Amino acid sequence: MSIDEGAIDRREAFLHALVREAAELARAGFARQTGQAVSMKGPQDYLTETDGQVEDHLRARISEAFPEDGFLGEEGGGEPGAQAWVVDPIDGTANFARAIPHFCVAIAFIARGEVQLGAIVNPVLDEVHFARLGRGAHRNGTPIRVAATTDITATSFEMGWSNRRPLACYIGALNALFEAGSNVRRGACGALGLAYVADGRSDGYAELHMNSWDCLAGLLLVREAGGVTGPFLSLGGLTAGAAVLAAAPGVAATLSEATGIPLLTGPDLLATAQEEHRRTA
Repeated sequence: MSIDEGAIDRREAFLHALVREAAELARAGFARQTGQAVSMKGPQDYLTETDGQVEDHLRARISEAFPEDGFLGEEGGGEPGAQAWVVDPIDGTANFARAIPHFCVAIAFIARGEVQLGAIVNPVLDEVHFARLGRGAHRNGTPIRVAATTDITATSFEMGWSNRRPLACYIGALNALFEAGSNVRRGACGALGLAYVADGRSDGYAELHMNSWDCLAGLLLVREAGGVTGPFLSLGGLTAGAAVLAAAPGVAATLSEATGIPLLTGPDLLATAQEEHRRTA
């Protein structure tokens, strides 16, 4: 089934309200997290009561408002279909479970084979990063742009870790970035890492394997803020996960070479993105 712009308009308005509701639930859960049960889904893969509560709320609200849409969530799974909401109820659960206020809720809406809407909220800072395809990216209503950095020795990249790829690949990418002169951080919340690239707070983010609920909203944010990304969806990332790269145009090639993650754009389009960013920075 095809979806028109009016239908996306309605979902955009809905998402603005929905992400605030999710933030309130997550913030309340964080305030009482010391009494929550924490379980492990796998090595370094935490689960709290709040994860389930937030996802259940999002699933119910979306099903009520748009019963024709699919739903894919980190905790409960689901079938994406031709148009669907892809949700991470708490990204950065390891931080959340240890009372570190660096976590978020990430929500994306995908249709026509592309991410149409993306929202990432940090409940503690009350920051909402929001993007709509073709209409730019914003933080709490203020337009944002990726960094204008071109000097690798001035870069600060973030690189996430996944046990789905050999440790040697991760170490190799880190070594390449350090040898190039970059600083490399790890905040343990990939969705926020991508939002910070879109906001110019970080020069790039890469992870050798991410799930779609962790990254779809953030990848749209970066592209709408003038950045460059890898080809996540064309690598089968919606249902199986794939490598993720997002960066400011002036340093994207270095991050791509270090990690072995290709860029979505070809060389000519990358040059166009770089020139456009220089013109508007």
